[in-house]
Amino acid sequence: MTYLSGRNMYRSLLIISLVILLIFSFVTIAYLCHWTGGTKKMANQGTIDDRTSRNNDPWNKHAVDTAATILQTGDLVLRDGIDVTSDLLRQMNQTDKTYSHCGLVVVENGYPFVYHSIGGEDNPDARMRRDSASFFFSPYNNFRFGIARYAISDAVKERVKKIIWTSYKQHIRFDMDFDLKTDDKLYCAEFVYKTMNKATGDNQFILPTKVMGYTFVGTDNLFVNPHTRMIWQVKFK
Repeated sequence: MTYLSGRNMYRSLLIISLVILLIFSFVTIAYLCHWTGGTKKMANQGTIDDRTSRNNDPWNKHAVDTAATILQTGDLVLRDGIDVTSDLLRQMNQTDKTYSHCGLVVVENGYPFVYHSIGGEDNPDARMRRDSASFFFSPYNNFRFGIARYAISDAVKERVKKIIWTSYKQHIRFDMDFDLKTDDKLYCAEFVYKTMNKATGDNQFILPTKVMGYTFVGTDNLFVNPHTRMIWQVKFK
């Protein structure tokens, strides 16, 4: 009981710390916006004009379009969002803090769609999403993206696809508790972790991180391993 209580306490403290950091960040942002004359700056994302410029840049558009042509079913896609929450989530990574969010690709009728578990104001019902690759990689909302490929057979890719579709049809919601023990709710890295381990039949295909008795999966656990190679990374201009 002491061990379980200690682990639950650490998880609670981690979540509380993230919430406190988030509140502090928003207060800081509001303060800065007030004293800069309301220029609509948020965290490190720049102004609305900066985001629009990044979104309309031909080089960025070409990078996103090219990404859509190389994606395959079972690919891991990653991105670094511009919001404060993304900054906080990246800090969960212990090895590589480049990316804050992730999803898995299924090619349907020749076009790649990204399935991913996400919460927040952009997805208020917190249900698993199915987005086009171009939307997922959008330079308007992201600083960069990456594509990683697992060393898996076509048969495993088919199992990955079936597991993803099942999760999507079940309307799996985002797990705000970041609890790996539950399967009815999944956070983004947890969704990929459990899907790949189940599809491969290997519970060590992707390994979680253990810190002070608390076990979790960061986005870096998904691609910093022997089974995965990064095939493309793009930082938007």
